[in-house]
Amino acid sequence: MISSNDFRPGVTIAWNNGVWQIVEAMHVKPGKGSAFVRTKLKNVETGNVLETTFRAGEKVASAVVEKSAMQYLYKAGEKYAMMCAETYEQIELEKGQIGPAAEFLIEGLENITVLKYDGRIIGVELPNTVELVVAEAAPDERGDTSSGGGKPATLETGAVITVPFHVKVGDKIRVDTRSRKYITRV
Repeated sequence: MISSNDFRPGVTIAWNNGVWQIVEAMHVKPGKGSAFVRTKLKNVETGNVLETTFRAGEKVASAVVEKSAMQYLYKAGEKYAMMCAETYEQIELEKGQIGPAAEFLIEGLENITVLKYDGRIIGVELPNTVELVVAEAAPDERGDTSSGGGKPATLETGAVITVPFHVKVGDKIRVDTRSRKYITRV
């Protein structure tokens, strides 16, 4: 059990039929009434964000989430094969367990964090950035650069993101896996 007074960003709790990670926590002592803790929680499994308040000193069950570093090996049918970096143990995950970030998986990708709670996998975190090759992109058109914006490009994994007009087919680019945005050419 953990007291609501000890809430800090990054702490995980078992609450409301799920595992929640605290994103923000602010202790509030109003002039009239009892103190409380205003929090913003993110569900580790679904990604839903919830703002709620807890009474000061309220006890909540803490959740011990195991994190293991994995490397993506290959895709076999609808399953994604991962290997533990320490024990070389292999596991297979479904696309639903990985989430929308599965579009950025490329064979040999390292530093993937697999989150386990009570022996079951509840989430997968990819590295913040990945480097991928542009497979398809519209050709450059003169005069488009002043408007900012960009054009859609298909990456080698099949993911479609918006890139600046100067990016061509065959360019290797760095992409933010959290926001699905182009960062730079490599």
